[in-house]
Amino acid sequence: MAAVAMANGINANLLRRWVHEAEMRGDADQVQVLPAARPTVRATAAGFVPMALHAPSPPPDIRIELRRGATAITVAWPTQAASECAAWMRELLR
Repeated sequence: MAAVAMANGINANLLRRWVHEAEMRGDADQVQVLPAARPTVRATAAGFVPMALHAPSPPPDIRIELRRGATAITVAWPTQAASECAAWMRELLR
């Protein structure tokens, strides 16, 4: 009974209940068999799915704040030139 239910895409417990109800009515010999609608499974081929991508944001600048007494200096340096910033800091701190 389970194989018949699976082949027709229905729950085996539901099929058992239908058979039991038909037997209780006494018309088990007169049960009409209707063709079951088979579930359709659509196979989709894997393919390219275009997606909108945002342009990567540039990294933030290097920010250095120097204070000497009452004087404060803030330096913003581009991240792409980090090695030049390091060389400048070495010279400044000598």
